[in-house]
Parts: sequence; C-alpha cells; structure tokens
Amino acid sequence: MNRRKKYRLFILCFLALDLAVMALLGYRYLDRKIPDEIHVSKESNTDVSKLLDHPLISFKEAITVSGDGGYILPCKYLGFLPFKDVRVIPVNDKEVYVSGNVIGIYMETQGVMIIDTGEIRSGSGQIEEPAKNIVKPGDYIVAFNENKISTKKELMDELKDLDGGQVTLEINRAGESIPVSVNPVRDIKGEYKLGIWVRDDTQGIGTLTYVDENGNFGALGHGISDIDTGQLLNIRDGALYKAQILAVNKGSKGNPGELSGMIRYDEKNILGTIIDNDKNGIYGHLYNTKREWMNLKKIPVAYKQEVQTGPATILCCVDGTVHEYSAQIRRIDLNHEDSNKSFVIQITDDNLLETTGGVVQGMSGSPVLQNGKLAGAITHVFVQDSTTGYGIFAETMLGQ
Repeated sequence: MNRRKKYRLFILCFLALDLAVMALLGYRYLDRKIPDEIHVSKESNTDVSKLLDHPLISFKEAITVSGDGGYILPCKYLGFLPFKDVRVIPVNDKEVYVSGNVIGIYMETQGVMIIDTGEIRSGSGQIEEPAKNIVKPGDYIVAFNENKISTKKELMDELKDLDGGQVTLEINRAGESIPVSVNPVRDIKGEYKLGIWVRDDTQGIGTLTYVDENGNFGALGHGISDIDTGQLLNIRDGALYKAQILAVNKGSKGNPGELSGMIRYDEKNILGTIIDNDKNGIYGHLYNTKREWMNLKKIPVAYKQEVQTGPATILCCVDGTVHEYSAQIRRIDLNHEDSNKSFVIQITDDNLLETTGGVVQGMSGSPVLQNGKLAGAITHVFVQDSTTGYGIFAETMLGQ
C-alpha cells in the first residue's frame, strides 16, 4: 500500500513538474509574441489590440500615461490572468535611403584595450607575469603615470622612458575609472615590459543598411566586438571606406563562409565617419559628396509589428553591384531578449545560393525589404544552415 501511494505521489509530482515546465515555456512563447513596447504611426488611427491579436491574450481598455498620446495597454492571459502591460508610443513615420553596398570599416578604441596578460623572462632568467590578477581582459588603459594614452605606440613610448620602479595605469573597466599599480619587468633585452597583450584598432568588411535625410547612416545590424574578449569595443574614432570584393568563400553546413575584400585606406576612399559602436549596429555620418556613389533608394521604414512571415527580399553586393534577391522570413520574435535575433530569414534566390550558399560573413547589415518597406537587416548566419540567418528590425536600428 505504501508503495502504491509513493508511486502515485511520484506520478503526481512528475505531472505537476511537467505542467509547470509547459506553463513556463508557454509564457516565454507568448512573451516573445507580445512586445513590452510598440510604436504606432501618429498619422493613422491604429487599433493595437488587432495588431497584436492572439487567441490566448485579451486586451483591456487603454490607460493614458503621457501627454504625447502614449498609453499603456493592459493584457491578460485567458481573459483573467494578468500577463503584461504593453507601452504604446505614437511616433512619426520615417523614410530612409536603403543601401546594400559593401563597406570597409576602421575603428580606433577609446584607450588601449587589454586582451590578456602574459609571462616575461626577466634579465635574470626568471619567468614573471607582472600584470596578472591586476588587470582584466576588456580593460582599457587610458593613462600611464597620469599621461593620457590613446594608442599602442604612446604606451610603448612611455615604457621606453622608464628607468625602473612602479607605474600607475588608469584603467577604464565597464565605464568605471580605476587606478592600478604594476611593477614592469626588465626583459633579457633590457626593455621594460608590462606583460600585457593589447589592441588599439580593428577593421573589417560589412554592409551599409541605410542613410537618412541628414546623411546619418546605420550598418551591420550588430556592434563590433573584440575577437578575443567578446566585448563590444569602446571607440574614440572611426571611418567608413569604399571596399572591393575580391572573392566569395561559399558557405555550407558547419562553414559560415565570407566575403573576402580589400579596403584601400586612402583619404579619397573615405565615405564618412563612424561615431558610435552600439549593440544594434555601427552609426555615423556619410559625407555629402559620397552619397551619389551609393545609388540609394528612398523607402518607408516598417514598424516591427508590420513585419510578417512570408516572402521578402534582401539587398546585398557580392559581385561589385547591389542586387535584390528573394528570401523568406520564417519566424518573428517581437520581444526577443537579443534584438539582433528578432527574426529568422532564409535565402531562396537560386543565383545568390549558387554564389554564396546563403548568408555569409560580410553580409551583416544587408537590408531586408517587405511590402515596399525596410523591414530590417541581416545580422548573423546559422552555422549549421548557411541558407538561413537572423535579422534585426529596422525600427530597432533606427531607434538607437
């Protein structure tokens, strides 16, 4: 009898756990389908409850919360369980010039970025690691003994002038300024070393997404992170350059592929300045004289709730000229915790599949068009399926 009771109790507990997991997964699914915040056009009377219609969710009467017409729309699960409050913000419709042109990117960091610490063989033959547990990967050196530091060369020049003794480094760590002390080691060549691997710039190839009326641009759809630390780079300066595609390394299962190109770092090839490296893209200003080269087309920007699963197109440059290729939006998450993965898009155009295998590195920022509007931009490729990638909503990019 006791065994039967224990067995029943076990079954009941297992069912309860199973129901709890299902409820959690269901909540997560609905949370992605119903956004926390939504923008609507000031120029039209939009019934938001119809835009976000879902059989398991019902919407109550809107509650006005601001003088600009914004309001809160409470919604409930199954008609009686409080689910979330959706903030509705009326905004002006936007139009931008879409691109798809390949671009060269060069950025200088805000200070000298620390990649890692390392060992040094001193003049006496001992192995030392002077900066271990003092600095961390992702820290930025911004001053050396109170002298401002911006580049690796400036840091090396400061080390050349040393004659021994402890030095003070001013470190920027996650936005906080921290002074640290390090005892440089004199190596077997008689030179003082900190035992720190550093970087002060980065470069690469990507795709320009849009340019607005004032010449402000957005590109990539994601920020540029350091290849070693994975952290988003803090930049102090940068420039956009013309780039030339030399070859396409075709993507396949397990191999994302890439666009191989060349950037000529001449002043005449500079297209504009890079001002910000944000999680949703890189941003800056395009020079007036360079915009005609882009052959840009002006179209409206779609609100994220307007983006639908189904046919779409992308603009990209894999042979020196921007072309429009067919694609399909397979899945949409209106409330994804990672804004760079708000929808899934699959390349269906035979010509592009033949050339690239689908989405490849360097296509990040390629505009996604749907129903005559800029819906978003490609951001990542699926490593196990090169025909498919993630995208970011255009509204999110422009809201940076």
